[in-house]
Amino acid sequence: MYSTALLLRIAKTASVFAIGIMALIIVIGNTTDYYTNYNFVEHVLKMDTIFPDSNIQYRDINNPILIHAGYILLIILEAVMAFCCLKGSWVLFKNLKSDATTFHAAKKWSIAGLIVGILIWFFGFEVIGGEWFAMWQSTVWNGLSSAERIVTFIVLTLILLHLKDEELTN
Repeated sequence: MYSTALLLRIAKTASVFAIGIMALIIVIGNTTDYYTNYNFVEHVLKMDTIFPDSNIQYRDINNPILIHAGYILLIILEAVMAFCCLKGSWVLFKNLKSDATTFHAAKKWSIAGLIVGILIWFFGFEVIGGEWFAMWQSTVWNGLSSAERIVTFIVLTLILLHLKDEELTN
């Protein structure tokens, strides 16, 4: 059986890899089926399904150019996240049996990808979409529970990565 230290390194690597694959699948879905998720972004930004008596509808964005630009920015950020996490998991994998200092230094790409993920799903979806555009008021175009699930796994992975790496024993 492998040592606990090696198993924890494998868990860190696998978690970052899984997040990278998730981000890659999202990018593939958002580019190959552009208008399915574009419609989601459009309705959130238009605020057309929030409470009818809401006094914050002045925040809505109805300009298709701005909506497309926002959606394309989202896809680019998801692609950056996918790249960083997949590269990060590869670098971690290559350093699985390195000394603790080297393995810790190999976390940079992974951490960068997780930061981008936090910016997308916490700042983008929960703060901007959920609060500014009142996505929480919509029963149809509400992605807050999905965003929360993703943010939770990203943050747990970031905490896991932060745990001190021990030297490997035989």
